[in-house]
Amino acid sequence: MPDKPAQERTEKATPKRRQEARKEGKVARSQEISSIAILMFGIGSMYFIMPSTLGHLRELATWIFANATEHSITAVNFPLYFKYVLTTFAIAVGPILMVLAVVALASNLLQVGILFTVKPIEPKLDKLNVIKGLGRLVSGKSLFDLFKNVVKLSLIGIVGYYAVKAEMQFVPILPDLSVPQIMGFMGGAAFRVALKCCLMLVILAVLDYAYQKWDYEKSIRMTKQEIREEMKNTEGNPQIKGRIRQVQRDAAFRRMMTDVPKADVVVTNPTHVAVALQYNPDTMDSPKVLAKGQRLIAERIKEIAEENDIPIVENRPLARALFKACEVGMQIPASLFRAVAEVLAYVYTLKGNN
Repeated sequence: MPDKPAQERTEKATPKRRQEARKEGKVARSQEISSIAILMFGIGSMYFIMPSTLGHLRELATWIFANATEHSITAVNFPLYFKYVLTTFAIAVGPILMVLAVVALASNLLQVGILFTVKPIEPKLDKLNVIKGLGRLVSGKSLFDLFKNVVKLSLIGIVGYYAVKAEMQFVPILPDLSVPQIMGFMGGAAFRVALKCCLMLVILAVLDYAYQKWDYEKSIRMTKQEIREEMKNTEGNPQIKGRIRQVQRDAAFRRMMTDVPKADVVVTNPTHVAVALQYNPDTMDSPKVLAKGQRLIAERIKEIAEENDIPIVENRPLARALFKACEVGMQIPASLFRAVAEVLAYVYTLKGNN
């Protein structure tokens, strides 16, 4: 027999499927977001912190060259010199590195939250298969990534070209400036060019994240059969659940029928509804519903009432109201006190006459 065609994955992933994918390390994450965040905050931190950094490095260089002839490096004093140089360098560059580390961590946390899994780095024999490896190199995803990177580099190149071209108009006046002014212009020009390229990268990063989100949702889609299987595994077999509910209903019905002989009166519709009431002034604040039912159940309630000499009173409005307002085991609401009291008074009168 021919195999059944594979079902298409057209259904959105369930929360359970998303959780399983997350455990496997499958999340919607754009590397472009992290890269542009690191680049922009790196440029910004360098712009604001670089004067202080250059100051520390200048002091270090001045100290080294000014004392080069006075100090001799030996095995005894080398650790001290090394510690001083390393400490000064850490103070100079440390703030920038800390900013980049925090930004890299935050950019990933904002995209995927807290996630720790070793699934993506687990060794797999499939990765050693040369044929499959070549197949991945020429796959549709690889070709799309190549196309995406070419477009990205082209757009950044175009933006960079026009940004540099805008700065070139000031080049003719540079020979008339001092060295510090020239250095200031070059630094400002580099910052402006980098800022324009970063703005283009931001747009590309947003588009890439939207694509990664779409690709992720597509990769975790499920077939209708998979959803049915998951529901069966998590909620149980519908046939078994139906059987359990039927057994519970049968048990509740038998328990309700055993309480009918304890009733003081049965109020009927007369044929469609029957409600059995009990009232003990010494232990109850108000009458309680012991049993209720429609059609066949109502007939069975009346049969038990007749077998146990329990009065049956026909009161259509009251029977309907009790059936709708009360569940088995509940006391009647205050709105029905008067009507039920009249029925009980009638029943007590009958018992007194007998």
